[in-house]
Amino acid sequence: MSKTINVIKKPIPVKAYQTDKPLNIETLEGTMHANPGDWIITGPDGEQWPVKREIFEKTYSVLN
Repeated sequence: MSKTINVIKKPIPVKAYQTDKPLNIETLEGTMHANPGDWIITGPDGEQWPVKREIFEKTYSVLN
């Protein structure tokens, strides 16, 4: 068995906006639905995914 090491995910800046209407987002995993109040994240390669407001507040920090 390989040795387990501790790591931390690199902080990669992404763009985000909060939607005010229902949306279907084409993600790398397929189509995902976003509800009003969800955040739409755009990654460094242009990929997008929705994040529920509660999860966004726990896992993302605003830079500016």
